[in-house]
Amino acid sequence: MNRRDAVVALVALGAATGSRVGRAQQRGKVWRVGYLSLGSASGNLETSGAFLKGMRDLGYVEGTNLIVEWRFADGNFDRLPGLAADLVRLKVDVIVAVASGAIGAAQKATTTIPIVMATTGDPVGSGFVKSLARPGGNITGLSNMGGDTGGKLVEWLVAALPRLSRVGVLVTPTSPTYRAILESVQGAAQKAGIKTVVVEASNPQDIENAFATMASERVGAVVVGSSPLFGVQRKQIADLALKYRLPSMFGSRIDVEVGGFMAFGGVRGENYLRSATYVDKILKGAKPGDLPVEQPTQFELVVNLNTAKALGVTVPQAVLTRAEVIQ
Repeated sequence: MNRRDAVVALVALGAATGSRVGRAQQRGKVWRVGYLSLGSASGNLETSGAFLKGMRDLGYVEGTNLIVEWRFADGNFDRLPGLAADLVRLKVDVIVAVASGAIGAAQKATTTIPIVMATTGDPVGSGFVKSLARPGGNITGLSNMGGDTGGKLVEWLVAALPRLSRVGVLVTPTSPTYRAILESVQGAAQKAGIKTVVVEASNPQDIENAFATMASERVGAVVVGSSPLFGVQRKQIADLALKYRLPSMFGSRIDVEVGGFMAFGGVRGENYLRSATYVDKILKGAKPGDLPVEQPTQFELVVNLNTAKALGVTVPQAVLTRAEVIQ
């Protein structure tokens, strides 16, 4: 699917979802919203569609009273500053930024245009907001708690692999959630009597090397930390985990959909749906700095049974009854 077709699909999805359409303020006004993502248009149809549904439910219909300036970096971090600058030149009313790389690029591009974070692991630690309760500045939105769920990742991994005694922790040293992930994973592992082997990766070759290192260290599984790099390279990571026969644990279901073993995190799409509420409030006059940053309210556990079978892992029934199972 090329970019034009993907964007057309987004429009169609937004038009088809949600039977309830609210009354948007300032009848006749056409709002222009920028949407900045590190990913690709075709790879983000579900989440972008959730954002459009949220806007439609609030009375904003693309092509009628809403123009969305879609900007996708197709996994290339270096493109983000230029795309952010382009949205600023267009004088959009709000920028919706997806994940830390895009948020950081938008933050550097403007201090006046409101920025809504659709998802990020640690907005305070990243310097995007002063606090969750009082963001200050021109940025607000939603956190995915990527740096705070490490303990639950370990708990569910141990539940699925009761004999686990040694686990690898794959992290990006420059990621804003680096320290939080390490502390939560290592703390939970220590309580469970499990040794951790920390490996760092800052590029695709590092990821390849990291799995070779974990294999030589004889880890029994790997917890993959939240990171923009790992989001772009999720298929590589899932494939390497299979290659080295390591059950992999992630913080997002999309990683399981591409072949990962398990994931625990916020419900996919919820943040994007809720980000529309922030856009609506800002368009109605609210200041981003006065809108508290929200965190996930719903979580999901996902297991890929095909991957489990390929790894020779029998997932306990107690885990399967709590999880959404992907065949």
